Amino acid sequence: MIIASGTSSRHVSALAEKLKDRLSTRGVKNIIIEGLSQSDWVAMDCGDIIVHLFRPEVRAFYNMEKMWGASAPYDVVDTHQTA
Repeated sequence: MIIASGTSSRHVSALAEKLKDRLSTRGVKNIIIEGLSQSDWVAMDCGDIIVHLFRPEVRAFYNMEKMWGASAPYDVVDTHQTA
């Protein structure tokens, strides 16, 4: 399971769409997306991985890390490479 945040509803929506596109180009089929119309909380069923994308306020409200027993959020991974 992956839990991530966007900065706004528009950002969450863009993250979900980009992730779907990139996974599709890598052969992941039948990606199911819920919550895209509101984009407060988007859940993506990508087969073996479930992705939750939140606006910060919604992520804080639901506090999924606590529900799954994580004592604190994991480190943020920045995938942008600088040249």
